[in-house]
Amino acid sequence: MNRGLFITFEGPDGSGKTTQIERLKSFIQSKGYDAILTREPGGTPISEKLREIVLDKHNMEMDYMTEALLYAAARAQHVAQVIKPALDVGRTVICDRFMDSSIVYQGYGRGLGDCVRIINEYAVRGCFPDITFLLKVDPEIGKLRIKADEQDRLELEKLDYHKAVFQAYEELEKKYPERIIGIDAGRSIDEISKEIKEHIDRLLG
Repeated sequence: MNRGLFITFEGPDGSGKTTQIERLKSFIQSKGYDAILTREPGGTPISEKLREIVLDKHNMEMDYMTEALLYAAARAQHVAQVIKPALDVGRTVICDRFMDSSIVYQGYGRGLGDCVRIINEYAVRGCFPDITFLLKVDPEIGKLRIKADEQDRLELEKLDYHKAVFQAYEELEKKYPERIIGIDAGRSIDEISKEIKEHIDRLLG
């Protein structure tokens, strides 16, 4: 059986990823493909426990390298237990965030540099996305879409941090144009969904 399609979604918090991910799953299933949704950090019992630790707003003293390693550890378990097995049997995997998030949030945003990419290449063991949709929205607008009392530890970071992350996303988009598709997330849900479906149609042939 052919390897399944691995699709990831990236973008600032509040960019509307969840809505588009659910729509894309329905679209892919309507084409006769088996698709699963998952998220990062998370996707497995172990990874979800690590998610609770890394996003807990009471853990504000967390060291940046600790943060990066926790994300990589959650990802390693996720790839081994969920993503790779699903792809190996031909299922389509749609994931809310993946390795690009670590590169921009910890590598660029936290100033940890290229070691984040290296750590995560060990974590994913050659399992990389076929296509990544980068939902682009001004971080200031995205931040306003999330209620203050619902914001996690990273969402509570200052706006300057989120702007640096967004700039890093745009740099990755330029660096990997064959994989990362920038999508203007300031438009209507239907317009965004239509553009995403057109790219997937081309990929599926």
